[in-house]
Amino acid sequence: MRKFSSYFILLFLFGLLAGCTETNILDRIGLTTLVGYDKGTEEKVSTTAVIREVNPEFQSNVEVITTENETSKGNRMKTNRKLSKKVTVGQMRVILFGDELAKDNLQSYIDMQLENADVSNSLFMGVVEGETTPLLTYDYKNIDDIGQHIYKLIEQNVKQEYMISPTLHEIAHDYYSVGKDFAMPILKRDEELVALSGIALFKEGKMVGTLPVQDSFYVKVVRDSFKAGIFEAILKEEDFSSELVENAPSKIPIALDAIHSKRELKLVNASTPEFDLSLKLKGRLLEINPDVNLGDPKIVAKLEKAISKNLSREISRVIAHTQEVDSDIFGFGMKYRSSVRNSNLTKEKWHTKYNNMKVNVKVDFVILRNGVFE
Repeated sequence: MRKFSSYFILLFLFGLLAGCTETNILDRIGLTTLVGYDKGTEEKVSTTAVIREVNPEFQSNVEVITTENETSKGNRMKTNRKLSKKVTVGQMRVILFGDELAKDNLQSYIDMQLENADVSNSLFMGVVEGETTPLLTYDYKNIDDIGQHIYKLIEQNVKQEYMISPTLHEIAHDYYSVGKDFAMPILKRDEELVALSGIALFKEGKMVGTLPVQDSFYVKVVRDSFKAGIFEAILKEEDFSSELVENAPSKIPIALDAIHSKRELKLVNASTPEFDLSLKLKGRLLEINPDVNLGDPKIVAKLEKAISKNLSREISRVIAHTQEVDSDIFGFGMKYRSSVRNSNLTKEKWHTKYNNMKVNVKVDFVILRNGVFE
């Protein structure tokens, strides 16, 4: 009897707590899927929210609402006043920033999302060329839900390793790590489509530079291991010898897909500082113009050497550009900090060293197979 009474009391308390919990019924709420932030007038913040509403018949409608206020929370209240349903952020998948706002400082926006228990750490973050409002409010002919479309656009490019992963968790980790800066993809409207157009480089929360989208492969292969994905390269005369192909042109375009990459980074001189960066890649040759004799092992070896030389030069160029804008998106500072005892490294100290850092890049590319594959 006593055991039965205990169970009854527990069930009663559970029911009481459940009754006190605020419930969100789908047809009574607006699901925010994407939020864009821009600089407003008179020091205000402009917010454009993409909100999906579902009616009792489970038919959905997408609203795009822009408001201005001194704070983000104030903008949320203004948005609520324009809708018949309560606005929620539990389904938010993307946050975008206008490039002018990104040049100020995004720390408060990162912290705001981290402190909100309703926001997922796996949401994507990105920068828009210009302002977010024109991108989100444009009447696209073939895009019904711009919030879901942009989320899927970033997601599939991350999965195929065409773009670095820009989740809130990863960006916050890089921001608060000593010796590393974060990066985000850049988006723009391309007529009736939305396209990834580059990578935004940050220093201590402020956007300080960009890289073209074509350089995303080089960024990713230095930052992470590369498992799949197609990339292109243009072999120049300085990369290959005349023995590679008869009547060699001034450049040879090639398409490759990487099966596997391995990165090794060593600090060889702490005072400079100087690093040795070794990259080993294995991949298939999908396309080359003009054709070369891939049945000859000597020709294949020369082609591998040419690709390795080309990749080494391009990766060195990308690293040098990040040094020019003082954005260590690769985490060389983290390697320095873990390699030097009692370095007492701070963000400020590392950025004074990063501009003069030297990186010796060596790439070893091996062709596994050739032919056209999808």
